[in-house]
Amino acid sequence: MNDEIKFSQKIRQALNEGSRLDGKSAAHMAHVIERLRAAREQALARRKPEREPALAWARGTAVAVIGGFGGFSGFSVRLLLPTALLVAGLIAIYSGQQEQRAADVEELDAQLLTDDLPIDAYLDRGFETWLKKISAN
Repeated sequence: MNDEIKFSQKIRQALNEGSRLDGKSAAHMAHVIERLRAAREQALARRKPEREPALAWARGTAVAVIGGFGGFSGFSVRLLLPTALLVAGLIAIYSGQQEQRAADVEELDAQLLTDDLPIDAYLDRGFETWLKKISAN
């Protein structure tokens, strides 16, 4: 048997003994607790070190570059960059809405100009009343 299997069996045995503490003396419980602590320390000592991700150096460099810059009056890039992106997004939304309004006005103008009715008919109050009566029926 190799050392790892022997070690795991010792841990299992210590844990099994720990589960049967009913009616045991305080000295025996302290001995079991000490053995469990020692087994835990051995397990931690034999643990293999964790591998770093392949691009850990890139993440560290990015954090150093972005987080290291201090902006004007204590503002950092971490605050200014999201704010700038938010403002750019709001400007893009506003521009899109303005273009949509302009397209709606152009469409309405085209409909008025290509309609058989003269434009003056739309300005007549009587015509507006007549349209309301017709659409109510």
